[in-house]
Amino acid sequence: MKTFKMLAFDLLVNDEIKEIPLTDGIIINQENSHKMWILELFTADTYYDFFQNFVTSGEVLDARAIISLPDNEPAPFACVVHSITKVGDKISVLIKGRLKAQRKKYAELLLAELLEEGLRNDELLEAFDQGMRNRPSLKKNGE
Repeated sequence: MKTFKMLAFDLLVNDEIKEIPLTDGIIINQENSHKMWILELFTADTYYDFFQNFVTSGEVLDARAIISLPDNEPAPFACVVHSITKVGDKISVLIKGRLKAQRKKYAELLLAELLEEGLRNDELLEAFDQGMRNRPSLKKNGE
């Protein structure tokens, strides 16, 4: 098994990206025959009901996590919320899932989105540079 630091996490819910602010987070590659990963989010308890709905439904969710370094591309997962544990005014959310194959890299998706917005020349270059540093959520996920 390998463990990694999770720096950012978001979910695709009702065709909208829901960013979950992390206090802390880890990702574990179980390196087993099922190719399963475990994601643990430590976040504000105000997200308890939000995540509890997914524990109850067992819905498979599309998620993205930035692992280890802020400059890394978000890793896409198909996952299920397994459990939630209250810890003071925070919650620990345990998620299990599989890493999805990502057909396009983040930079290509960002560039395509900026071109669709009609940006050109210096304006395009500046927006692309800022997007690569800030890693905003994109409308398309390359799937």
